[in-house]
Amino acid sequence: MSHFQSLTLAPPDPIFHLTASYKQDPFPQKVNLGVGAYRDDDGKPWVLPVAEHKIVSDPSLDHEYLPIDGLNSFTRASIQLMLGPVNLDKIASVQSISGTGAVRLGADFIAKFNKQPVYIPNPTWGNHKSIFADAGFNDIREYPYWNPKTRGLNFEGIVETLEKAPENSVILFHPCAHNPTGVDPTFEQWKILAELTKKKHFLVFFDSAYQGFASGNLDQDAQAVRYFVNQGLEVLIAQSYSKNFGLYNERCGCLSVVLVSEEKAKQAQSQLCKIVRASYSNPPAFGARIVSTVLNDPVLYQEWKQQLESMAQRIIQMRKQLFDRLVSLKTPGTWNHIVDQIGMFSFTGLEPGQVKVLTEKYHVYLTENGRISMAGLNSKNVDYFAEAIDWTVRNTGNAKF
Repeated sequence: MSHFQSLTLAPPDPIFHLTASYKQDPFPQKVNLGVGAYRDDDGKPWVLPVAEHKIVSDPSLDHEYLPIDGLNSFTRASIQLMLGPVNLDKIASVQSISGTGAVRLGADFIAKFNKQPVYIPNPTWGNHKSIFADAGFNDIREYPYWNPKTRGLNFEGIVETLEKAPENSVILFHPCAHNPTGVDPTFEQWKILAELTKKKHFLVFFDSAYQGFASGNLDQDAQAVRYFVNQGLEVLIAQSYSKNFGLYNERCGCLSVVLVSEEKAKQAQSQLCKIVRASYSNPPAFGARIVSTVLNDPVLYQEWKQQLESMAQRIIQMRKQLFDRLVSLKTPGTWNHIVDQIGMFSFTGLEPGQVKVLTEKYHVYLTENGRISMAGLNSKNVDYFAEAIDWTVRNTGNAKF
């Protein structure tokens, strides 16, 4: 008899399963709008030219272990990228295994020292709830984020729910390019949320996977985080360089904890290192060296900003082309939300039954909740996708447009 007699088969991850199904489909016009990864206009992965900076041949580099908290020049540059000029003495920061690892590391840290109810948006990235549950949180709650009637932000619902939340609760926010909706609070709304955070003494955890993708402007996409920090609030910040550097499989990220004093920052740094040591000992070097080289070189940094803006602009252009084509087809309903939303994703409003039709009839792969990755669209498939939506909306009984 097995020592693991109680084992059962875990369900497949929805996104990775969707990608596997797409790859197995022999249909020539198939379209993958599921995975949140940037593609160029030929539908190919794009390695940012600035990220190809040749560090492999640098004779000063080796394959020795990094420190437990990672590459110092990388973590310092990551903090400054997100927060601008800031007092680093009050910030604990460690290199993480991309953004997912940063969220998990932050969840583990909070679970040890401040285990309170956690509030996540509904909807949110599918991994958030699993990460906090696996970190030991038993009280994971949701605040309403999406208004299906307006296909926009349910700000009143957010405020109403958080007003009723217990003091000291942990609140998870997406600072820009919310996944999956593509809808963000305005800066004035962020100010209201900051005041509510002060009043209720919340601990805010920002999960930033798309800095630069929302507006094409790194500073604008960081304005919510900077405002909270400038208000003297303690926050956690998870950063990923998968999207904005194209370093998906290098698993390059950063977790920072902004605290009220240097003493608390030193204590937090030591405890984060203790968690890392018992988890993966220390992080990989290659991706962090690329990011550090670019962020700390003024010329390369400007090149990166230009390349990042070009990616953001291509996504914006795809939104416009999809919207224009739906309008020209006179597709039933209103589709302004396609261009009103920002970032890599769009929450189309398509129902699960319609998604099933799109996949089975048109070989278009998207998540069941109607989220699409705008980066999967290009000049060669956007008309096909629009025509597929048009037919589906006209010929299914659960259209709500």
